[in-house]
Amino acid sequence: MRLVLGRLFVALACAASHFVALADSAASAPANAQEVRAWLTRIHKAAGTRNFQGTFVVSAGGAMSSSRIAHYCLGADQYERVEALDGRARNVYRHNQIVHTLWPQTRVALIEQRDMQARFPALLLAGGDHIAEHYNVRAQGVQRVADREANVLLISPKDDRRYSYRLWADQASGLLLRAEVLDARGVVLESAAFSQLEIGVKPHPETVLKPMNKLAGYRVVQQRLTPVSLESEGWAMREQIPGFSQVGCVKRPLSAPQDGANDVAPKVLQAVYSDGLASVSLFIEPYDPVRHGGEKQASIGATQMLAHRDGDWWVTVVGDVPAATLRQFAAALVRKK
Repeated sequence: MRLVLGRLFVALACAASHFVALADSAASAPANAQEVRAWLTRIHKAAGTRNFQGTFVVSAGGAMSSSRIAHYCLGADQYERVEALDGRARNVYRHNQIVHTLWPQTRVALIEQRDMQARFPALLLAGGDHIAEHYNVRAQGVQRVADREANVLLISPKDDRRYSYRLWADQASGLLLRAEVLDARGVVLESAAFSQLEIGVKPHPETVLKPMNKLAGYRVVQQRLTPVSLESEGWAMREQIPGFSQVGCVKRPLSAPQDGANDVAPKVLQAVYSDGLASVSLFIEPYDPVRHGGEKQASIGATQMLAHRDGDWWVTVVGDVPAATLRQFAAALVRKK
């Protein structure tokens, strides 16, 4: 299950050390473009400074999941450890761009390289001006979360193409304690919060590096991504969706391949767009009548999915945006050759 806050919550948590200053200056009026830009710059600079560990819970679409997480920073190096506490046993270890996902029961290890620019703080920095254009930022007082006092911040859209976000930032450290995604009626679509948290812990990078280097007995799957462009693959966007910019385009294996089979496994084209907060991915692959069938639409929490046939191709659009925005993306995608 892909959850919006599961994607961005940890990155925000280690990057939000200046929410307090913004909340104090925002009071009851929306922050102006200069304030938003300064806030995002501080978030970007703070992304490598927080060491913490705790338990957090994500809730979306009637489902709930909890994980233990640790995040360490040593100089320019980032280390992350995430252990799922319910459902299928799974451990995720990250050292900078290299991510290992281990399933102990089936003894499978997936190794990926993820672009650090695609992580939430970097998207915020790249989309700073867009956020000021398309969102209002307001402080909403002080509340208690995980036994800590937190400033509450509301980021609300100026149009109907995106959702609102409500954030709770620790007064003492600025660390993000809780986050919600809300629809136009103010209904919470997805939430994530620490239920237990220690800030300023001593870093233990060996607890990340040792399991990453101890894969004996695992079937190791290497997932290689090839940078490409929509145009080089014969596609284009006939119009840009206001506020959204392309932040990446790759070809990736259609499914987890067997050992050494990456080069021959079927590939899917993925283009990613962001407005600095929300993101949308376009997946394009050859149409297969057995696997694909007719048009599909689904939602889980704040994540929407729309899939349809386009000639000889199958296009899937996934994003943490309203369904109408996905339809705009799907309609804008055109085959050029």
